[in-house]
Amino acid sequence: MALSFFYLAFVRVLQLLRLFRYEDSELAVEVVMLRHEVAVLRRQVARPALCPSDRTLLAGLSRLLKRRHVGQLFVQPETLLRWHRDLVRRRWTYSHSQGRPSLPGGTVEVVLRLAKENPTWG
Repeated sequence: MALSFFYLAFVRVLQLLRLFRYEDSELAVEVVMLRHEVAVLRRQVARPALCPSDRTLLAGLSRLLKRRHVGQLFVQPETLLRWHRDLVRRRWTYSHSQGRPSLPGGTVEVVLRLAKENPTWG
């Protein structure tokens, strides 16, 4: 999956670089997005089944467009936002454990025994 994403991203970046020489930057981004959408739609007949690299690329490129153009894509803006939230959720994962970690099995018994045997230690 990672290799296909990097390949798609590389191809689209080359297209962007080529288009930046001739056109407005926003228009160039929109052209690259539309080309990728066409490539996705050509791969299937029914409802588009996007792979994770397609979702990542479309979510990333949609951030470069103005909001009025995002509504013209074949995916809804809410879908793009959900994909973006999923990417962020996967990126910023951390353990949800809270509080002090538990002590090893015999530690509590040893501490209590030492406290009982030495009452003047405080």
